Amino acid sequence: MKNYGFVKCAIATFNGKIGDPQANGEKIRALIADAESKKVSILVLPELCLTGYTCQDLFQMSHVSEECLVQLNQIRKFTFTKSVLVLVGMPLNVNDIKYNCAVAVYNGKILGVVPKRYIPNYNEFYEKRWFSPYSDFDCTEFELFGQKIPFGNLIFSSESLGYRLGVEICEDLWTVIPPSSELALAGANILANLSASNELVGKDEYRKELVRSQSARTISAYLYASAGFSESTADLVFGGSGYAYENGKELAQLKRFQINDQMEIFDVDVEYLTNERDKAKTFADNKFYAKASKVRIIPVEESENKSAYIAPKKDEVDEGFILNKKINPHPFIPNIMDESGSKVCKEILSIQSTGLARRLSAIGCKSVTIGVSGGLDSTLALLVCYEAFIKLNLDTSGILGITMPGFGTTDRTYNNSLKLCQELGTTLQVIPIKDVCIQHFKDLGHDPEVHDITYENVQARERTSILMNMANKRGAILVGTGDLSELMLGWCTYNGDHMSMYNVNCSIPKTLVKYLIEWYARFGGTTQNLQNILLDIIDTPISPELLPPDGNKIVQKTENSVGPYELVDFFIYHFLRNRFNAKKIVFLAEQAFGKKYDKSQIIGYYNDFIRRVFNNQFKRNCVPDGPKVGSISVSPRGDLRMPSDASYTSWMY
Repeated sequence: MKNYGFVKCAIATFNGKIGDPQANGEKIRALIADAESKKVSILVLPELCLTGYTCQDLFQMSHVSEECLVQLNQIRKFTFTKSVLVLVGMPLNVNDIKYNCAVAVYNGKILGVVPKRYIPNYNEFYEKRWFSPYSDFDCTEFELFGQKIPFGNLIFSSESLGYRLGVEICEDLWTVIPPSSELALAGANILANLSASNELVGKDEYRKELVRSQSARTISAYLYASAGFSESTADLVFGGSGYAYENGKELAQLKRFQINDQMEIFDVDVEYLTNERDKAKTFADNKFYAKASKVRIIPVEESENKSAYIAPKKDEVDEGFILNKKINPHPFIPNIMDESGSKVCKEILSIQSTGLARRLSAIGCKSVTIGVSGGLDSTLALLVCYEAFIKLNLDTSGILGITMPGFGTTDRTYNNSLKLCQELGTTLQVIPIKDVCIQHFKDLGHDPEVHDITYENVQARERTSILMNMANKRGAILVGTGDLSELMLGWCTYNGDHMSMYNVNCSIPKTLVKYLIEWYARFGGTTQNLQNILLDIIDTPISPELLPPDGNKIVQKTENSVGPYELVDFFIYHFLRNRFNAKKIVFLAEQAFGKKYDKSQIIGYYNDFIRRVFNNQFKRNCVPDGPKVGSISVSPRGDLRMPSDASYTSWMY
């Protein structure tokens, strides 16, 4: 697909003149020219915009019909050599029946005409006085401007850009089974609605929710453009509402009640939509109930000579392509740190703590063991244990937090682990591991001055051994602390911190771990002492603390080895959630992070990420149980079933 699967689209509304197709035609051509200059591929205009929606009996005047055809022809000629497909709303007589239509115009041609299927008979204009609804028994083709023009239920398909555009008109969306549902099941990934919807108190939110939910239900982009200021005559006011949603997420919105013309430009990711549909097998199952066979596909091609058409190379990018879409650099975390983020954070902690509470309840266990290091992951896991015990009305002294200072432990992390357990009212035990590790080095014949992988992993496995054995002694279970980011990277010692009896952090990425702790500190009803401890833990460099410090400063910093966690988590999201390829992920990272990282840095971090992901699947194939929190999990029992020895070569940049 061109442009990494992004299709530049626009919704527009303008201040036209009722009953004056010539004046409106000039406005439409100006909007087309503006859209073309900004490299828009699809432009959606309001319902009956060529005449005005509120013409009433003027629709029945032959003069209006004739002038509409003149202006449509002018628009058609104006689009010659232009690359924007425009949807124009207008009345059209076909076989002496007047329809309310959306006309698709592109590159000097009328690609097709989509008539309104459901005509309302309850509003002030009583559309059935002037228009007839389209049915599958009506004609499917008519002649105009020397062309045979497709008519009816159509999808306009661009092979080069990867979009398949389905169209419905206003009331169609408000019905029990909208035409857009059938169009989506027939392959349309972008749905457009040409509308003229008046304003009432509360109507905008309802209308917006219709658009949002339909985009989510059909796993599509839904583009809605409604008539505005100039239609506000007699008894009704039209606000010029317009929305664009992509699988339930807002892309753009027009401002209501504006006097001036408006156009909002945005990018739709059709590759993302295709991948989402591929994952949602119930989408395909619905095809059995769709009338997809009655939908016709109309090709959108720049060349008349189809044999001369050359499909674009993968990820070909148009010269001067600029993405009109904000890419979130931190896709796993809420946008803002205030009370409005509380609902999400509370829900995440509730899922984690409820999962642990259920496990404890199921096995009749009233005690847990957890390693507390003074770092991010163990802190969040300890907070989850605390919340689970509160939920079960258990004494928090049943939570045994064990801190195990080793060769790399600093005073900062050691003291924070002690203070954290004390503030939460959990049982605390300190078990140093230096001596036992030195003995183990002797048993292995390893020089403790050689700070290699053996030196590090002896400490990690010793800690896990202590935690497991202590859990056995107390009739407890060991709660794991490792997060999603570490699991994806394989940044965990096999049968060390890799293993537990239940892992509450298994689907929480590192950036979200940090965010949740900060939220808990600020809004979790903590004491001032606990808040200070949590905020200091957040400010501590991320480290396994397995190598000796420099004085009392942490030397071993994880991000120096695996890269910035904000990039790692960005890669995880778009690799696992969206299933994008290397070039697109790097492109999105450039857009998201701006000048913070240059392209060569992003490529280097990405390639290292891919190597680690593929080479460490064997660790993920035997992870403990743990709660799935978001849309991404790496459990081999559900979300990520991947061969341990797959080649990563084709995934590299």
